[in-house]
Amino acid sequence: GRAASPPEPPRPPADAIDLTPGQPWVRDYDHAAWKRAWRRAADLPPGDSPDPYGLPRLRELLAEHLRRARGMAVGPENILVTRGTGNGLDLCALALLGPGTRAGVEDPGYHVARTVFAARGAEVVPCPVDEDGVIVDGLPGDLRVLYTTPAHQYPLGGRLPIPRRERLLAWARKTGATVVEDDYDAEFRYDVAPLPALYGLDPSRVMLLGTLSKTLAPDVGVGWLVGDPELVGRIARLRRTVADRTSGPVQQAVATLLEHGDLDRHLRRMRLEYARRRAAVVEILGPVCRLRGDTAGLHVLAELPESLVPGVVAGAARAGVLLDSTERHHHGAAHLHGLVIGYGSASLPDVRRGCRILAGLISDARAGRPAAPAGAGSGTRGRRTSGRPAARAEPTSEPARDRATAR
Repeated sequence: GRAASPPEPPRPPADAIDLTPGQPWVRDYDHAAWKRAWRRAADLPPGDSPDPYGLPRLRELLAEHLRRARGMAVGPENILVTRGTGNGLDLCALALLGPGTRAGVEDPGYHVARTVFAARGAEVVPCPVDEDGVIVDGLPGDLRVLYTTPAHQYPLGGRLPIPRRERLLAWARKTGATVVEDDYDAEFRYDVAPLPALYGLDPSRVMLLGTLSKTLAPDVGVGWLVGDPELVGRIARLRRTVADRTSGPVQQAVATLLEHGDLDRHLRRMRLEYARRRAAVVEILGPVCRLRGDTAGLHVLAELPESLVPGVVAGAARAGVLLDSTERHHHGAAHLHGLVIGYGSASLPDVRRGCRILAGLISDARAGRPAAPAGAGSGTRGRRTSGRPAARAEPTSEPARDRATAR
């Protein structure tokens, strides 16, 4: 007979406070600008032969955007339009990796990079990370590719210092490796000056990946790959052989948003909104634990002893607060442990409520007190009681985790 379908993973409760990382706030946007962009896209006829580089107009506008926002001297010849970071990673792997090659990925780090590189036949090598980012000393000399997130390391939150950036590029020049730089969270900074992209320091050894998933919405499905024109051209030729492309109408709509300055205005508005949420996280959780990565991005690491992490995560789930931890991102010796808390997709009141629940759980865990059941009102769920029975509570579900790290 027909095999039984696997059971669906548990869904988070409808009234849960979602503090999983990696998700932006998508409910506040300029409706008039959005409609104008799609009307413009609808006015243009459908294309019959997609350009593997992407629309020339959009590549020009992206080059201007990167020069303005990231200080990078790039032209359209350096840019290929992707569907997002995952697609950009796969295109880099298609061009640079294969059976018998070795690819380094930050440990802990973005699980999609490991999956994509392994799918292209490469041996994935965990590369340790500390509070500042990837540790350059001790990197293997036989890596073909190293994937890194220097603007705001995921999940530990470090910003790779300039001296370490220079050592990383010196390592790449010496070994011949290509550094794949995910410009993750580079758009959002708080009280700190921007650091130059690795690509801007050495365009010959770096491929940079960017996306609109965080600045606009994950559903848009547009990103970019920036590199040496010769390598970008090679990727474009290979892309055609696997029938990979980015939607033309979507590219047209994004081009209109850039052309009219709508994306820049949205980004400025969201920087202020995220800064308020980040301030709430620091105010409430700062007194009970050490926070890392709070100077940039949309998530922080609440550092905790390894032994306390599972209990706090489980207690948060019972109280209706979804979050992540460092534990599932490690593939080697761990340097730091804690809670990975996102503040992008929850409203400011929910961020405050969720952080108060977490503060109570962390204080209880440090004092050796058992976590109270949901709705018990002992400094955790008591501040936001829904009457949900404890039996319904689950740790953060895999769909929620995967959604939180999609880009």
